[in-house]
Parts: sequence; C-alpha cells; structure tokens
Amino acid sequence: MASNGETPAGLTRKSSRNQLEDALEVEVNDLQTLGTFIINTAKDEDTSDLSILIQSIGTSCKYIANCVRKLGLAKLAGKAGTENVQGEEQMKLDLVAHEVFSRGLANSGRCTVMVSEEVEETISCAPSPHGRYVCVYDPLDGSSNIDCSVSIGSIFGIYKAKQRGVCDDADALQPGKDMVAAGYALYGSACNLVLTIGGCVYGFTLDSSLGEFILTHPKIAVPRAGAIYSVNEGNSKFWDAGFRAYVEHVKTVEDPPRSLRYIGSMVADVHRTLLYGGTFSYPSDSKSPDGKLRLLYECFPMAYIMEKAGGAASDGARRILDIEPKHIHQRSPIHMGSAEDVKTIEKFLGKAE
Repeated sequence: MASNGETPAGLTRKSSRNQLEDALEVEVNDLQTLGTFIINTAKDEDTSDLSILIQSIGTSCKYIANCVRKLGLAKLAGKAGTENVQGEEQMKLDLVAHEVFSRGLANSGRCTVMVSEEVEETISCAPSPHGRYVCVYDPLDGSSNIDCSVSIGSIFGIYKAKQRGVCDDADALQPGKDMVAAGYALYGSACNLVLTIGGCVYGFTLDSSLGEFILTHPKIAVPRAGAIYSVNEGNSKFWDAGFRAYVEHVKTVEDPPRSLRYIGSMVADVHRTLLYGGTFSYPSDSKSPDGKLRLLYECFPMAYIMEKAGGAASDGARRILDIEPKHIHQRSPIHMGSAEDVKTIEKFLGKAE
C-alpha cells in the first residue's frame, strides 16, 4: 500500500474499470428499442398491426434524418419550384419526406386512409385485411428552416378506421381525442422520436451506430408551470387585445418576467415546451382569423402528446382535442404547454371577449 494514504494507481484503474463495466451492464439491461417498447406497451387489441405501423413510421423518420444530415452533399437543399395545397412554397426535402412517409405507410398494409399536408385530397390505400388505421401527418414541419440547419421535424397521428380494410374518407375527420397514438420526430443535434400510445409520453433517441431508436426519456411530464413563452412576436401588430395583454403581462408584470424563445419550427418549439414547461402559441389574428396551423396533422397530434404528458392545449376558448374537424386542411389557433399557463392565456382571451 502507498505510505501516503493515496490509492495505488493500479487499484484506481481497476475501480474505474469496474465502474465502467457496471455502467455498461446497466445500459445494456435498460436498452429498449422502439419495436420492443411498442410490443410491450401497446394496449390495442391489434398490437402487432400497430407495432408494424409505428415501426414503419420510425423507418421513414430514420430515412429523413439521414437526408437532413447530408442535405447539401446530396443536393437536397433549396426550393422545389412547386407549391403545396396551402399555397406554400415547397422545398426539395418536403417532396422527399412526403414520398417516404406515404410509401412507407402504404407498404405497411395497415392503413386504409392517409392525410398529408402536401396533398389536397385524402390518400386511399390498397385494400388489405390488416388495414385498421388512419394516419394523418406533416412529413416535414418547419421546412423553411431547412437550408440554415435549424431543427425541423415530422408530425403524425393515428386513428382507428371504422371498418377493417374499408377506405372511408370520413374516417380522417375524427376529433383529436379519438386518436390511438401520436408522435413526432425532431431532426436536430440528435434525432429524437417522441411517442404516446394513449398512455404516457416516451422519448427515443436514434443511435446511428445501431440504426435503432432507443428509449432515453421514459414517462415525459411537462411542468405544471414554466418560465418560457414561445410565439412569433413579429405578428404582434395583428394580435387581438386579449393575447396582446397576456404577452405584456408575462413580460412586464410577472416577476421575474418570462423568457421568450421562438425557433419557428413547431416540432422544435413544442419539444422544448414539453421538456421545460411554459407555453407555445400560434394565435388567431387579423391576418389569419382562423389560425395558421393545420388542425388535423399539426394541432391534434401535438395537443394529444401534450395532454398525455400532463399539459394542456386550447384554441383559446376550448380544448383542441374536442374540436370536430370539417375538412382535412382546416386551420386553428393553438396555445399549448403547462396546464396552469394555458389556463392563464384562456383567462386573458376571455376577458377581452
């Protein structure tokens, strides 16, 4: 033994090695892939069909993540020279993401009807005895940020079809509360997949060395209140009095005042809100009286996730998930995040009314 009481170098190395081995053992024991998780967690009577469907979505997200990483190298950057059904200019990667999502879902044989942001009408799937679900999706959210390497994402929601194997466009117009699963992928410093199958909310991170989404964020819970508000203040001149009063309140009346964080990609802003608390808002205003975000494949899935994580989502007067959609590209205002903060927004908007 060392006479000065210090631990001999050999023993230190051995302890470090043992600690590393213990850590690796824990990591391996806790290792749970997306596929294993779905099979163990899904409560649906057709667990295998739902598992195949969600794993198909996971594969599409991996493909898109790979495209995002090699954007410039593969000449995928820039505008496509076309517009989507909303009149928005499409980027090249918008078209790629739509094709990848649509083909993956169709080839799974588990869908009867699909709705994509990029297509005007519903997409009918080939008849299949396993066709059990309706999938709505925004294949690439925040695409205007693609070329400057800001985080972007994909959003999806899953409903049950009324009849197995029967394609019925009306199945796509169900309220958000009837979803059986929803999720989003975030393509940023890491590729994250956040998912709920009607219970808790779970986060997965893509391990590129394994080619698998690994469970890294079990049972995500949004804080009851937060210190951040997220909104595009560039539109403040168009806001109504109620929302303008709310923003003024959190900036100048609350002590300490809240911090403004706004990325401009819904997936990125909602992901931060989910983890840190606070609110994300895209209100109606004089420029967009019906709101800007699409109800079916943006607001519904994100609201479903937020509620399952203990948060809230409102159009300013009512719960988002209770709205009965009238058409597939319907728009809506939205305020979501920490439950107490969303209630505060509703109070300000109610007073103005």
